[in-house]
Amino acid sequence: MKKFLLALWAISALVLVALWLYLTPPGLLGKADAIGYAVCARNPAHSFFFGLRQMPLCARCTGMHTALMLTLLTLWVAYPRRAGLPPRGIQIALALFALAFVADGANSWMSAYLGRAWLYTPTNTLRLLSGLGMGTAMGAILYPIANQTLWEQSDSRRILGLKGFVALLTAIAAAGALILSKNPLILFSVALLSAADVLFALTLIYTLFVVTLLGREAAAACLSDLKPPIALGATMAFLQIALFDILRFALTHTWGYFPPK
Repeated sequence: MKKFLLALWAISALVLVALWLYLTPPGLLGKADAIGYAVCARNPAHSFFFGLRQMPLCARCTGMHTALMLTLLTLWVAYPRRAGLPPRGIQIALALFALAFVADGANSWMSAYLGRAWLYTPTNTLRLLSGLGMGTAMGAILYPIANQTLWEQSDSRRILGLKGFVALLTAIAAAGALILSKNPLILFSVALLSAADVLFALTLIYTLFVVTLLGREAAAACLSDLKPPIALGATMAFLQIALFDILRFALTHTWGYFPPK
């Protein structure tokens, strides 16, 4: 029965991926657009363009997923399996980043709703910066939680520290400056990487959910022990993206901005 269920799951997952690939816009950027379409409004006025091509994610979401990917990668290299949250001062800074993200989003929405500036005039530069801050905060909190949840032998020491935090912020600021340069090659790369991070982040979150649901917290000795929950987490992430794509397309009949004009 177990082998039958595994085979059924594998076939279902392959069919889901095949249907999604067939039904979504063609090309590599078309697939990136379809991923962004599942999680982002993709308002053209709130997005960067390279040439005539809109980015898969708006400026705020582009910043968030770029910083999230950079933060997780940096922490994985610099602090392998560290499971301690950052020091209190850095936690406060991360909380302020999150509050700035919420405030900038609310200001942008209210300015559009009122037809004039609310707190200040929103710009894509500010949207990008608030997204970069939020992605940093998400990564710095998600990384130690993931290590606590997954590994049998995690390192209880804290991640980051003042020097590490400054170095991380410097790297993320440099990434933001590259995006603001609007170099087509850079934006093309960021378009693909930020869309890939949507799938990666959802997979990680669902993997943690699966591990917790099965009561297998802090049980993995190596990465190979995590193959089944990662595979299931990736399937759930892909299912969410596919379902959101279907629902949004059914409501709008377009792969563009939501709500459609």
